[in-house]
Amino acid sequence: MRPPFDEQTALAKVQAAEDAWNTRDPERVALAYTEDCVWRNRDRHVTGRAEIVEFLRRKWDRELDYALRKELWGFRGNRMAVRFQYECRDRDGRHWRSYGNELWEFAEDGRMRRREASINDVLIAESERRILGPRPASEREVLLPIL
Repeated sequence: MRPPFDEQTALAKVQAAEDAWNTRDPERVALAYTEDCVWRNRDRHVTGRAEIVEFLRRKWDRELDYALRKELWGFRGNRMAVRFQYECRDRDGRHWRSYGNELWEFAEDGRMRRREASINDVLIAESERRILGPRPASEREVLLPIL
């Protein structure tokens, strides 16, 4: 899926990102970004695919049982705004829900070249978890295949 995006391709791009992040495979996730991609994630700045892989490896070493949902907020041309929630637990057994917004900018080949994420964390009880794994098929947008 390459820019400029229409509603169908934007929705498909967001779902593909959600699916990839839910694998918790840093190398797989990093392939969606340009070699020189620039991230702002909370108070951290990450540049390049190699740093993205290392960042994600450390993230998922800390954030156990990570499960994510993303939702398209808006799009225009080669840019998207996405809101998300994810849940995880830490090594001390505490459970967290994190809420955030991302701004995405894409290169002509469809890889993301800029990602800015603002994220807030809320401590929750284990019984309050509602995102327990990848999104089931019954909750997915109905999309036609993108060729």
